[in-house]
Amino acid sequence: GTVVGMVMAFHEMAASGSNKIEMSVLAEGIYTAMMTTVVGLIVGIIAYVGYNHLVSITDKIVHMMEVNVVDFLDVLNEPV
Repeated sequence: GTVVGMVMAFHEMAASGSNKIEMSVLAEGIYTAMMTTVVGLIVGIIAYVGYNHLVSITDKIVHMMEVNVVDFLDVLNEPV
């Protein structure tokens, strides 16, 4: 999206030739580029937070499993 917006802005500059370039035409392409960048950052931040949440849950489960394994091995190694 960012690249498309910038291509739109430069295409409009090239299409105008040597005529005067209107700011509203350029602003539309730059606006598209900036909005897609913002949306991409928001999606990326949400995905990063979600990933860290899942990693935290997984780490807790792995830790609980390790504790259970150690307890089980202690039971197996008790003298009879």
